[in-house]
Amino acid sequence: MDIKNPAKLPSNEDISLFRERLTKWFAENGRDYPWRKTVDPFKVLIAEMMLRRTKAEQAREVYSSLFARFPDARAMAEAQEEELERILYPLGLRWRTPAFGRVAREIKEKHDCRVPETRDELMALPGVGEYVAGAVLSIGYGKPEWMVDSNVVRVFRRYFGISTSREGRRDKHIINMARVYASGSDARTANLAILDFAALVCLPDNPDCAACPLKSSCKSTDRKSHKDSGKDSDTVVTNEL
Repeated sequence: MDIKNPAKLPSNEDISLFRERLTKWFAENGRDYPWRKTVDPFKVLIAEMMLRRTKAEQAREVYSSLFARFPDARAMAEAQEEELERILYPLGLRWRTPAFGRVAREIKEKHDCRVPETRDELMALPGVGEYVAGAVLSIGYGKPEWMVDSNVVRVFRRYFGISTSREGRRDKHIINMARVYASGSDARTANLAILDFAALVCLPDNPDCAACPLKSSCKSTDRKSHKDSGKDSDTVVTNEL
């Protein structure tokens, strides 16, 4: 597909219908995690930081232990590095542990312990990029903000039959589609729905096309077990918020 030709991309109506069908599926099949039981933007932010290069099940207990000890940005900002390391140790990747204290201190010192509510301000925080900012805004603040990672790219590419670059999450047409997708009345549910659909049905390898509730309208040309060849080249592990 010629991705420069917008006429060949799905219409806003197509994307809205896709969102409607996907959120209906999510209502019965969505996954249950402790960070989904809160709308506290700080907890959403920290959960997303935990989930980088870590499976959701592995983060579940650590998340609960961390917030039992440090319930908010102020408490975490004042935490001893050694104690944070001890609680976060089961996640592995010890090199990333200091990031939790840094982002908490930044929020405390520059934002009076309140997580920023704009994408630009969030992205100015240490370690926060477009995806994390979108997660905090849509899931924490309930704003109609977009999120794009390799999961979203994969689902869009397959379902709508579009082309993407190797780093599809940076493609303008993918970001524009994600903006439309998140523009409904409940971006939080919509964004969680596409993540769960990508994790449970539209997997990178061996997608469960037979059980897919959207298969009748999916434009993917490969209905057999396959390895997805269009992953973002710089996305090592998917996010599982």
